Amino acid sequence: MQEQEERFRDSIATISEEGKRAWIYPKKPSGRFYNYRKWVSYGLLLFLFASPFIKINGNQFLMFNVLERRFNIFGFPFWPQDFHLFVISMIIGVIFIALFTVGFGRIFCGWMCPQTIFLEMVFRRIEYWIDGDRGAQQRLARQKWNAEKIRKRLLKWFIYAVISWFIANIFLAYLIGSDKLMLYITDGPQHHLGTFIPLVIFTGVFYWVFAWFREQVCIIACPYGRLQGVLLDNKSIVVAYDHVRGEGENGRKKFRKNEDREALGHGDCIDCLQCVHVCPTGIDIRNGTQLECVNCTACIDECDHIMDRIKKPRGLIRYASEENIEKKAKFQWNARMKGYSAVLFLLVGILIGMLFLRNDLEANVLRLPGQLYEHKEGNIISNVYTYKLVNKTSKDIEDVSFKLLSHDGSIELVTHKNFTVPAQDLAEGTLFIEIDQGDLKGDKNKLTIGVFSGEVQVETATARFLAPKSFR
Repeated sequence: MQEQEERFRDSIATISEEGKRAWIYPKKPSGRFYNYRKWVSYGLLLFLFASPFIKINGNQFLMFNVLERRFNIFGFPFWPQDFHLFVISMIIGVIFIALFTVGFGRIFCGWMCPQTIFLEMVFRRIEYWIDGDRGAQQRLARQKWNAEKIRKRLLKWFIYAVISWFIANIFLAYLIGSDKLMLYITDGPQHHLGTFIPLVIFTGVFYWVFAWFREQVCIIACPYGRLQGVLLDNKSIVVAYDHVRGEGENGRKKFRKNEDREALGHGDCIDCLQCVHVCPTGIDIRNGTQLECVNCTACIDECDHIMDRIKKPRGLIRYASEENIEKKAKFQWNARMKGYSAVLFLLVGILIGMLFLRNDLEANVLRLPGQLYEHKEGNIISNVYTYKLVNKTSKDIEDVSFKLLSHDGSIELVTHKNFTVPAQDLAEGTLFIEIDQGDLKGDKNKLTIGVFSGEVQVETATARFLAPKSFR
């Protein structure tokens, strides 16, 4: 009996018994949770589409230019030298997802995941508009290729392709910047084939994902679903079927008017299968928590509709923990969640502190490889260095000069004295440092060099200074 109850775990709904693709035709959802999800989804879509075109102090609001290793996060520019901040941010993201999953399951997938939002709130809504609801879609799939089917298929595929092209361009704006994207569009694709060809490829990928692969991304490709088995416990809040109320003593039973179900020992579940028909991944939520469940709440809304019709209380399927269903226990912030929270707050505090300590100008002064010191007249020792200054701001840093802070000596630039570091750019060159041998201790000395903009010190750099061993 136990093996029969667990047989649903041996396969997934998108694969038939013959091993072929089983197409899922979910019923069009409706209800309060679906309305909430629409508002959240359209807000996130607006944010996604607008972010590359919003500028703060001349910086794109969000940009992830991997090729040039330049990133803008909420209008703040970050460079490869800030990689440690990126690593800490990624760790914070992982800890946050773990904490959120421990407490509330896969709610991110149902409410905020781009895959779910695009599929359920864009592509599937277009499908409902063109092909109709579940039953109409099934009939159309079985229908022979006549004028109606060809017209609907071509219209749907064309709209899917246009939307996929638009999505690919938006993602390109995140990668290369919206200004450069608009320039490429104005110039025409023939002048930027190195970018246009990958854009076409990614358009095809998006089209394939949303037109064919669909929910299998969540079931097969996405690793997040597999984290549930590690992170969830009987205290986690998930979309759950109240089996205590739904099954009763003698199990579920089809609804019959004026029948006393309680006296017969049957639960409130009338086995209507509407929760299965509306599920975008094709599972039966009554079998318990499953990897395929993305917590989209469609089954909650559909079950509430049925409960209203048979005059039963809502909530047979709801957000609840296993402990809440079986013991009526309330949600508590348990020890595991407190541990994740402590680590999360600690890392966030470290990140905030590092952001405040982050300089607008980063300086690196390094001895020229393969060069020793030079002994000049008047007991002067000279070393040659290369410098690289990175301006992380959206404004030019003008009148830049170097001063030796740790020793008495001079710094001479090869080409010019004071110079400007352009906004979000770098300046590099060569300089000589000359120090009287009497001020040196040993053959290796640590120098502290100040970088000034006018009279204001904006950065400090360190370097090694070589001298003859005889001057120890």
